[in-house]
Amino acid sequence: MKVVGGWTWCLLLLSSLAVTAVAGQEQEQQSQAESLDLDTHVDLEEDIMTMMEEDALVEEEEEDEEEEDSFTLESEDGENKDEEAGKEAADTNISFQVTYKTPVPTGEVHFAETFDDGSLDRWQVSKTVKEDADDDIAKYDGKWAVEQLKENKVPGDQGLVLKSRAKHHAIAALLDKTFVFEDDSLVVQYEVNFQDGIDCGGAYIKLLSDSGSVDLEQFNDRTPYTIMFGPDKCGEDYKLHFIFRHQNPQNKDQEEKHAKRADVDLKKFYTDKKTHLYTLVLNPDNSYEMFIDQSSVSRGSLLHDVVPPVNPTKEIDDPNDSKPDDWDERAKVPDPESIKPEDWDEEEPAKMDDPDALKPEGWLDDEAEFVSDPSADKPDDWDEEMDGEWEAPQIPNPACETAPGCGEWKPPMVNNPKYKGKWKATLVDNPNYQGVWSPRKIDNPDFFEDLTPFKMVPFNAVGLELWSMTSDIYFDNFIVTSHKEVADRWASDSWGLKKLVASANEPGVFAQLMMAAEERPWLWVIYILTVGLPIGLLVLFCWPKKSDDEYEYKRVDLPQAPVEEDEEEEEEEEGVEEEEKVADVPVTENAAEAKEKEQEAENITEEGGDDLEGDEGEEDNEEEEDDDDEEEEEEEVVEEGDEEEDEEEEEGEESKPHERTSEDKPKDSSDAIGDSHKQAVRKRRVRKD
Repeated sequence: MKVVGGWTWCLLLLSSLAVTAVAGQEQEQQSQAESLDLDTHVDLEEDIMTMMEEDALVEEEEEDEEEEDSFTLESEDGENKDEEAGKEAADTNISFQVTYKTPVPTGEVHFAETFDDGSLDRWQVSKTVKEDADDDIAKYDGKWAVEQLKENKVPGDQGLVLKSRAKHHAIAALLDKTFVFEDDSLVVQYEVNFQDGIDCGGAYIKLLSDSGSVDLEQFNDRTPYTIMFGPDKCGEDYKLHFIFRHQNPQNKDQEEKHAKRADVDLKKFYTDKKTHLYTLVLNPDNSYEMFIDQSSVSRGSLLHDVVPPVNPTKEIDDPNDSKPDDWDERAKVPDPESIKPEDWDEEEPAKMDDPDALKPEGWLDDEAEFVSDPSADKPDDWDEEMDGEWEAPQIPNPACETAPGCGEWKPPMVNNPKYKGKWKATLVDNPNYQGVWSPRKIDNPDFFEDLTPFKMVPFNAVGLELWSMTSDIYFDNFIVTSHKEVADRWASDSWGLKKLVASANEPGVFAQLMMAAEERPWLWVIYILTVGLPIGLLVLFCWPKKSDDEYEYKRVDLPQAPVEEDEEEEEEEEGVEEEEKVADVPVTENAAEAKEKEQEAENITEEGGDDLEGDEGEEDNEEEEDDDDEEEEEEEVVEEGDEEEDEEEEEGEESKPHERTSEDKPKDSSDAIGDSHKQAVRKRRVRKD
């Protein structure tokens, strides 16, 4: 049984290790899926460190030339700081030294915005109203502000914040130069942080089409746009939009084409209250790819992975074609030669009363199963005209508690062996089957083939037109360029620094586990099992076990315990007999020996001289005092031993009647002297030992 139990624990341990390994592998795969693409972008952390080193060198060489948009957070033991800088440093909650500078594009860009100057001079808030909306909410009166992040803020970094809830917001800004879809790729990138979470609302941007003259004050939901891109959420539907408007080359109509859904779960990007980086890349070969935090979440082709497709089908169903009346689509039909059997009774029920069932004894036929509650009272505010006649609530009949049942007894139902159901003829292949009818195909009169949907309508403005039930949505670091490397460098100088700060301020593993358990209490069971299983295995395998030899030794030693007690009793009896023999020696002889010893001690003291009378005398006195103390302790030990021996002698009187002879004799003075001498001899013997 012990071996089986040990193997069971081993199997449990191996299974737990296997589950842990699988979970670790899945986590590793997930982290790899979320990692940066090494072939398409540079390492953010290396870029940040290089940037910080370069900035430090520039600061040393040009100490007198400080930019207005720079800010330095020094360590606690740094140089002198003014009071305002100290307060800002205290609000950052950053545990390491951070240097932030407004990022500057390293290549050619069409649009770049950081909001670090704290103004919205470049942006225009819409002053129009939303069409097809109620008058009380139709106006674009949502508020915008330039602020720092609430959490994990980087000193000196600011962003655009949507401040109102349940209102329409619209704001736009012109590009530095119009983007034309020709031979260069399009890269659109910006940051979003749902600081208070998101209930229902979006954070997408619109690239407004270049229509010759754009009035940003009239920017609304009907303003033509070329591309809409960004996150959107309502209820439990988490989306990452990529919608582009394609122009029909025949009728010049604009149609919205929606890219397929992302390949990963997007929920965490809406709920973790962190700043996330959204990137869209369109290439002249009609391919597209979407990134979140520089990790690809969706890719495809503008020709094949959008709904509805860019190019219509060449053929369509003839709208004038209809199914003939004699068209037979039935693959199986009832067999016309099948005949219903004569003994087939369709009236037999599927269930019937059990003929073998008997009513239990003690069944109360006259008692109802439920009765009115006798303790219920009619409420004082009961109005029979309004509420009807009052009736007491029903409770189980107390008389039925001890009985097998109450009311009318009915036998249980069983399957009816005669039941066959409704008769149906067997099915056979339909000889007239013609298949499923479909209309004939004709050429599509609206067919066209556009093999370059990438060449969309140029755009010259960026706009945010949003409705949200949650406020404080943070936007920052917009960039529109033609090169992914430029956007990556821009991200390393801005979003990469936010990522490092957020990582440094994240709570520890233990705190995260506690927070998760507060939201999901069932995790406590997993925690207990995770901790208790290894402890149980350690106790099982590491606790010292008693071998079989020890158990056999104990089984042999247990019967020998009485033998050892008998041997001890015999030794004590022999000691008593020797002491009695010593006690029989005359007292005079003992007294003479004591006098001779005292005389010898006096002679030794006299021969010692004056020199011995000093220190040695004192040492002798100390030794005598020590001896006296030892004698007193020995007397106490001996007296305790005598009491134990007397008790053992009294217990052994029944088994040893021959030892009572000396005790039965009358005690005289000589016996008393013998007892005192016996104690003295015993004391001397103890000291000698």
